[in-house]
Amino acid sequence: MPPHPIRPCPNDLESRYRRILTGAVIAIAFAAALAGCLRKKEPVLGARFEDDFERSSLGPDWKSTGGHYTIVDGALKAEGCRNHTLWLRRRLPENVEITFVAWSDTAEGDIKWELFGDGESTSTGEGAYTATGYVLILGGWHNTLSIIARMDEHGDDRKTSKAIKVEADHRYEMRVRRDTGKLSWWVDGALFLEYDDPEPLAGPGHEYFGINDWEAPVYFDDLRLRSL
Repeated sequence: MPPHPIRPCPNDLESRYRRILTGAVIAIAFAAALAGCLRKKEPVLGARFEDDFERSSLGPDWKSTGGHYTIVDGALKAEGCRNHTLWLRRRLPENVEITFVAWSDTAEGDIKWELFGDGESTSTGEGAYTATGYVLILGGWHNTLSIIARMDEHGDDRKTSKAIKVEADHRYEMRVRRDTGKLSWWVDGALFLEYDDPEPLAGPGHEYFGINDWEAPVYFDDLRLRSL
């Protein structure tokens, strides 16, 4: 007579089912995480993007991380945001030119924005914040200093200037251009600051433009972005 088949004991079956169930749960969790990442991926900038802020609310092109950003008389107003960045939902190409008009209705200055950040980061705690891209500030630190910084606006490698103090209600024409690692910034048509980066921030984690603010009321309008 043929030998009787060896049947797994109940404990072996339970162990096998647990392994199968665990594997299935891991596979489902991985698929969900992957789907979430795909859903979060924003569209590429394309050839151009423009925003004149001629509406009553921010709209779907912008992602607020909690700051006080409003549309006032056809311009974007930021006030008391304490480093809660407003991110544009477009991924930047490696080389790009950005222009806009910015001003303040006080002499406090502190016109601030970011380039090539991760599109997600924001302040933690009492305004503590380390940027994920380049930070540009006109008239920061109570209108005493302007900078281009690589992630750390207090870092020793930042480029600085004291040549401009923000005047109340003066509409500054800003132009920023990144071309093969070199970041150049013009104010009212004149070259103001440059930053040469041998390891330029680009690709995943460094693809977004954001507007930021600490306390001072500042305004942004006529935003234009174009691929180079």
